Amino acid sequence: MVSISARPASRPLNLWVCLGIPAVAAITLVLLELTSLDMDLAKLFYDPVAGNFIGRHSYFLETVLHDRAKQMVIAFSVLAILGFIGSFFIGRLKPYRRELGCLVLSLGLATSFVTPMKAVTAVQCPWSLEQFGGHETYSELLSPRPPTDKPGRCWPGGHAATGFTLFALFFVLRDRRPRLARTALVFAFALGSVFSIGRMMQGAHFFSHNVWTAVFCWLICLGSYYWVLYQPAAKAGYLSEAVPAST
Repeated sequence: MVSISARPASRPLNLWVCLGIPAVAAITLVLLELTSLDMDLAKLFYDPVAGNFIGRHSYFLETVLHDRAKQMVIAFSVLAILGFIGSFFIGRLKPYRRELGCLVLSLGLATSFVTPMKAVTAVQCPWSLEQFGGHETYSELLSPRPPTDKPGRCWPGGHAATGFTLFALFFVLRDRRPRLARTALVFAFALGSVFSIGRMMQGAHFFSHNVWTAVFCWLICLGSYYWVLYQPAAKAGYLSEAVPAST
């Protein structure tokens, strides 16, 4: 018979790092609402002579870095779903069923939260604001929204989530392949950052919109890992004894 080995014990989570850094980032973002940092950064990408953001009509930023990149991450998510389904029928995938399930859960939650939050918060995009050639009035995240016929749909950053959702790979690989997990963490952070800067160049988001997205995606992926995969040494030992591998 095919043996299904127990999953390795999880290394202890450093909650001061896993939760502390996002908490500090969130507090910093709230305090940044008292400054003009978002507006100042947006102005770096705005051409007042042309009356538009420098990347507003860029083929590379819109078609390649936005549309095609999003399609690639969607394709990866579909493969993850197929892998999870296949783990119920394919022997080689069965030992990784929980990892695949955690990956699917993380990817799903870390992308699906964006649209409802956009609708609830109604934050305007930079390109819609009076300061950048639009007709809408700027308001801070925690301030009341000015009356408008076209509520904003720009907080948090949606395309940034396409990259930062891959934090899920770090957690899925954390117990079995820690070195590869660290590489995946760097890749997810870099990809999310590139997507974020691209959308800022187009006037689609302020800097803080994308950092909030990174915080949310990290916490969602962390929570999914903790709920589905996190297996301290004591529990791992119990499972290894309770479910011995067949020979």
